Amino acid sequence: MTTILDSLEPALSVRQILTLERVLAGEPEVVAGATHLDRPVRWVHVAEAADVGVMLSGGEMVLTTGVLLAGDEDKQAEYVRSLHRAEAAAVVLGLGRAFPAAPDVMRRAAERCGLPMVVLHRPFPFADLTEEVQSRLVRRKFAAVSLSETVRTELTALITAGAPLQRLLDEVARHSACPVVVTNLAHRVLGTAGERPAVDDVLRDWERIARQAGGTEGDGWIRAELGGCGERWGRIVLCGYRGDTATGRLLADRAAEALVLHRMLAGGAACSWEEQSAQSLLTDLVSGVVPARKLLPRARAAGLPVNRRTFVPLVVRDADPARLERLLRLLGLPGLVAELADGATAVLLSVPRDQDAGALAAHFATRLRTEPGPDTVVAAAEPRAAWDDVPTGLREAQHVADAVADSSAVLDLPPVVRLKDVHLRGLIRLLRDDPHVQSFAERELDGLLRGTEEDLLSVLRTYLATGRNKSRTAQLHHVSRPALYRRLEAIQVRLGVDLDDFEQAASVHIALLAHDAQQQ
Repeated sequence: MTTILDSLEPALSVRQILTLERVLAGEPEVVAGATHLDRPVRWVHVAEAADVGVMLSGGEMVLTTGVLLAGDEDKQAEYVRSLHRAEAAAVVLGLGRAFPAAPDVMRRAAERCGLPMVVLHRPFPFADLTEEVQSRLVRRKFAAVSLSETVRTELTALITAGAPLQRLLDEVARHSACPVVVTNLAHRVLGTAGERPAVDDVLRDWERIARQAGGTEGDGWIRAELGGCGERWGRIVLCGYRGDTATGRLLADRAAEALVLHRMLAGGAACSWEEQSAQSLLTDLVSGVVPARKLLPRARAAGLPVNRRTFVPLVVRDADPARLERLLRLLGLPGLVAELADGATAVLLSVPRDQDAGALAAHFATRLRTEPGPDTVVAAAEPRAAWDDVPTGLREAQHVADAVADSSAVLDLPPVVRLKDVHLRGLIRLLRDDPHVQSFAERELDGLLRGTEEDLLSVLRTYLATGRNKSRTAQLHHVSRPALYRRLEAIQVRLGVDLDDFEQAASVHIALLAHDAQQQ
């Protein structure tokens, strides 16, 4: 079975070899093929045979004095052509013994073939050069083997420990010292790692850059395919890797092996990576820890249209994220879906500015309610025209969803619930973290909160929620009216209020709403 190391050929370029101290002692001069000095040198041969090309396998730097070529221009030209056919990396001619200067025939033939030709102006022991280059190549080979095993061991340990995708990518980025990007076959970014400013630079125009890079490995862009059983489903890209290409390819291949194993152990759920990517992005947007403008490249790379768009922040209660994804695709609505917490899922729609964002959100909510599945509540903020306003919108939608979850009057709500639909409860939700509101709630309810009878607080909550309807409250708590009267009397004594007074009852009701909101 062929392994990665079988195909790995750590190499020095012709240009790198010409900068070695021992080589500089021979005063090297490039006389042909100067534009091809970045060719990799896999080995070094000292050969005087005129037919040396038949002994090469490609990538060799051939050292010669040309003693068997002197005086025969046909042999000189054929010698260069044979090296070219054998895909030699370069030819180095030591001047003095056979040629006092670079022979024009060889120089012209090398230029036509694009074969780097170097002459050494001072006598130079070829053994010194071969020893230096061979030892460096061997050291690089062993270093590559060591790196390969280190990367494999570390990534396997992370997978065994159940580490998430992000942890694996962080480890790959640490070894490669460059941005790392994982995409699906449509170039949609599923994960990134590396220094954030560098990653953002890569993602800023990701789709164009990714397609332009294509399958090439120029400028340090090295990629490996992800897949198995004859099916490809993604790729990992090292963006701007500064080491040699062979080592970069090894890193990419080792990372690809680990990611395929990670997916396989997760039950083949490649789509979960897309969910993780969306969840990370929307979570960062909701938290506000990262400025929205810095998250814009990630949103664009994740496939969300962001230019000249209107954004509709939604939070859906009691809905499977996969169900929401399917509905978005069915309706042709671009958006991101991410599960938050406590049964809430964030949905960020991106619609063209010439379309009615509110109507599209309502259509989405209506279709969601008509689909088989549990009843859902779709909470929304007003559409946002600016990306920087999206975090505030998502937080507002989340507040509305939380307020609806606390309300028993869900059946009377519209398909898309906004802040105006949840009235006072929604306002209290928005203000629940305000110290003044917290202090107010504690002060108003102190007499009950210091007590041990949770039942009194529950009775008060029901009594106020039913509009101070004593019959309904007694029915819901399965007690007689006289028993309810005694409990209401106890509540009024402990709080020092008269619940028959509208203003005092309203004050207690607001405090109770604030208290409940703070417990969520």
